[in-house]
Amino acid sequence: MLPLAMFLGAGLILIVLLGVAQRVGWISAGDQPSEAAAATPGAIYTCPMHPQIRQPSPGRCPICGMALVPASSTSGADLDELAVTIEPAQRRLANIETAKVESGPIEATLQTVGVIAIDESRQATIAAYINGRLERLFADYTGVNIAKGDHLAIIYSPQLYGAQVEYIEARRAVAASGGLPAVRQAQEGLVSNTRQRLREFGMTDEQIAELEKSGKAQSRLTIYAPQGGTVIEKLAVEGNYVEAGDPIYRIAELSTVWLMLKLFPEDAARIRFGQRAEAVVQSLSGETLIGRVAFIDPTVDPQTRTVGVRVELLNEEGRLRPGDYAEARLQLPIGPQGKVYDADLAGKWISPMHPQVIRDEPGQCPICGMDLVPTARYGFEGEPVAQPQSLYVPRSAVLLAGGSSVVYVETKPGRFEIRPVTIGPILRDKIVILEGLKTGENVATAGNFLIDSQMQLAGKPSLIDPSRAIAKAKERKGPLVFDEIAVTPVSGEAGKELENLYSAYFEVHQALAADKKPAATAAQALHQAASQLMDESTLDESAGKLVQEIASKSEHLHHMDLAEARKAFKPISHAVVTLATLVRSEDANNAFTHFYCPMVPGGGGDWLQANGQLLNPYFGSEMLRCGEKVAEFPPKGASAPKDEASQKDPAVQSQGKKA
Repeated sequence: MLPLAMFLGAGLILIVLLGVAQRVGWISAGDQPSEAAAATPGAIYTCPMHPQIRQPSPGRCPICGMALVPASSTSGADLDELAVTIEPAQRRLANIETAKVESGPIEATLQTVGVIAIDESRQATIAAYINGRLERLFADYTGVNIAKGDHLAIIYSPQLYGAQVEYIEARRAVAASGGLPAVRQAQEGLVSNTRQRLREFGMTDEQIAELEKSGKAQSRLTIYAPQGGTVIEKLAVEGNYVEAGDPIYRIAELSTVWLMLKLFPEDAARIRFGQRAEAVVQSLSGETLIGRVAFIDPTVDPQTRTVGVRVELLNEEGRLRPGDYAEARLQLPIGPQGKVYDADLAGKWISPMHPQVIRDEPGQCPICGMDLVPTARYGFEGEPVAQPQSLYVPRSAVLLAGGSSVVYVETKPGRFEIRPVTIGPILRDKIVILEGLKTGENVATAGNFLIDSQMQLAGKPSLIDPSRAIAKAKERKGPLVFDEIAVTPVSGEAGKELENLYSAYFEVHQALAADKKPAATAAQALHQAASQLMDESTLDESAGKLVQEIASKSEHLHHMDLAEARKAFKPISHAVVTLATLVRSEDANNAFTHFYCPMVPGGGGDWLQANGQLLNPYFGSEMLRCGEKVAEFPPKGASAPKDEASQKDPAVQSQGKKA
């Protein structure tokens, strides 16, 4: 027991001595680095409000005057709300790769499968013209090929025999009618009617001529093929009794066939009549057939939510069989559907029903007889045209989750910023970007899921919840920009009220910069001047809307506390800045200076001053010199050229310290 007690006593004495040594300053706590440690060579210091400021020694931010902190204390990432910094060693381990955002004309290759079908415009049904019995069928099986004028069937019909006898007797009556004109006219009318009746019963002109020559009625009629083709359906057999209108054969001319496709509405919307299509048929492997779009269904199938598209293919050798499957490929331009160039259609004429009929000169379609139309009607140019430009990135660069799409942009080496994007068509290896990126930016294409994990661990916007990043993206970045600054002098009472408005505005600005609430007299003077100018006819519509906004926003300005007043000051100030680019009093002789602070929530804040000494009204003493000079507005006339006026003045890139 004695040794144990001695050991505990010695330990207690040692702890007491260490505490006394720390209190008198002989030793320092390990978690409080000394100034020497803070100035260690190689250490980087940055500003918590302006992470772009990085320097090798302690000091204050040259923009806002805040004390710099070691960048290593936050790994350089927590200072940036929308990005993380990946060190080179981490980058190699995570296998992070990047690619540039590109812009150019691109096409999507749409691949789909369709079925070959019979060209409906080249089908015919052979039907009985008269009641009778089929004595013989020459085309006695399905699939037999026939030519135009071939014998198809023989039909026995007593009704036809009676009609022929009437025709023969009518002709004889005309010959024996003598010279009485009335009788002869009646007999000739009977001949004409009976002849037409024979035509209605299916007799051809050649058969009627043979009847007139022989003078003998026939009870059997031969049916001839009205067109060549293939018997695709045999609907009767020999010996059947048929009535007028009953079908006997169905014939199809297969020199052209249709490839029937089903496309999504967004794809069908980018297809045009006459567009080239490639088809590969399973039974003809290795061979690519060329067809053209003949029809695009104007309605969407309510069951499948697809649009029918018909491609016409030539089949002069008869190798394509209806019912077979084929893979189709169509090139779809990305972007608005405008003029396109197709060398086969440039300056040509095309059939509006059969797009395979293309001619150099106007004329008629040999198939349907319709007049050919110029291909320009369907958007085909005679000369090559520039295709629409599209912004695109590799498909792997975009992270998708539900309705969110984000990419990680490397804005500078190692810094990856989350960027919500609006995507367009998704291609095989690319995604079209409609909004959110610029040409030439670098985006992460590999390792971006690891970057997103780092954002989640740091509590920053990520793919799971990009709402803060989306809100930031919608904010205006940079100062107010004006295409032209041309100040119009205003005379009379309106000019005086304008200067009263600017003077009251400057009083409010000075109070906020001094961390004070706006005085009631200044706020009321601002509101009163703006209210009187609302009814001033000498101001144009643009200036009238600005003074109306100033009046509505400044009415209760003096009732707010300092924080609320600074929030309300922003829309007032932006309206005043814009107003100063349009109108001033004709007696004004001093220029106004436009300043901007990027640290103001909601995309930064702009304000005017009557002199060039920067005083930030949005932060006051906290960051009194945070901001930059944007331009000077003349009291009248036009300003300096835009490129000169927009240059930053180094004198106001404040070097002051935090007040």
